Amino acid sequence: MPAAIDRRARGAAVEAAARAHLLAHGLAPVAANVNFRLGELDLVMRDGDTLAFVEVRYRGRDDYGGGAESIDRRKRRRLVRAAQLFLQRNPRFADVPCRFDVVEAAGDPAAPELNWIRDAFRADD
Repeated sequence: MPAAIDRRARGAAVEAAARAHLLAHGLAPVAANVNFRLGELDLVMRDGDTLAFVEVRYRGRDDYGGGAESIDRRKRRRLVRAAQLFLQRNPRFADVPCRFDVVEAAGDPAAPELNWIRDAFRADD
């Protein structure tokens, strides 16, 4: 199997596990894999009255730190811009509080160990 397909399948499996984890913790799905020219939102979930933009990060090894550490300033800016575009295109969420979460995944992609970090960073970080 080509590496690109393998990586895509692994990403889909990890995102599905993260989504199931968040659903089990009471979040409700709003959208997934929302693509904009400048970036992608992995998951958009409703947590009570808050809209959570969730970045799912898989690390096969932790040599370079966990998934949250891999979200540098540039990536955070792209996520914030994508969230702003999402809100512009979905005005029903205009007055809803928002936050950025990260789900770190490690180990077997089919059954990863997950670490959900609520409010992992702020739009003005």
